[in-house]
Amino acid sequence: MKARSLRFGIVAVLLLVTALGLQVRPHSPPPHLCSLPSQIDDWTGTGPVLDQQTLDILGPGEFVFRDYENARQPQPGIGLQIAYLPIRRAGDISSENRLTHGPQVPFSREVAHITRPDGSSFAVNRYVFSNWGGRRLVLSWFQAHGRAVASEDWAKYYLAYDWIRMNRSDGGIVRLATPMLDGESPEAAQARMMKLGSQLLPLLDRCIPR
Repeated sequence: MKARSLRFGIVAVLLLVTALGLQVRPHSPPPHLCSLPSQIDDWTGTGPVLDQQTLDILGPGEFVFRDYENARQPQPGIGLQIAYLPIRRAGDISSENRLTHGPQVPFSREVAHITRPDGSSFAVNRYVFSNWGGRRLVLSWFQAHGRAVASEDWAKYYLAYDWIRMNRSDGGIVRLATPMLDGESPEAAQARMMKLGSQLLPLLDRCIPR
C-alpha cells in the first residue's frame, strides 16, 4: 500500500513539473527572414512586396519570394521561396500548401542530397517540372530548429517531438528553383543551383529560428 502511494506521489510530482515547465517555456522566437540578404557575392535577389490580399491567402507566417540573378554569369536565375509558420499543423506538412508549384504536375520526383559548406549533407525532395516553356528543377525541404528533412513522415514526427520537448510547433518550408538548360540533367542543374544554394544554407539556418 505504501509502495503504491509512493509511486502515485512520484507520478503526480512529475506531471506537475511537466505542466509548469510547459507554461514557463518561451513561445516561438520571432522569425528573422527579413534579415536574409538580397546581395550574396555577385548574386542579386529581387522579389515582390506581398500585398495584404496575398498575405491573407497565405495565412499567418512570414514569407520570402526572391529571384537571384548573377550579372557575371549568363545562366538561368535561381528562385528562393520560404514560408515560416509560427504554428504548424500536420496539414501544412502534408500539402506544403503555403508555397505552391502552381497548376503543374511534376515530370519526375525523387530524393536527392545537398551538401552544406561544412561538408555535412541532408535529404531534399527534387522535382522536375515540364511545360510548354521548358523544364524547371525544384528542391524543397522542411526546416525547423536547426534540422532539415525531406520526408513528410519525419517532418510530422519532429513536429510532435518538438511540441512535447520545447512546446514549439514553428518551422519553415524552403524551395529553390531554376529553369533547366536544353539537355541539362537534374544532377547538373542541381550542381549549378548549389553555387548559390550552398551560400544560402548557413543564412537560412540563422534566419529560421532554431
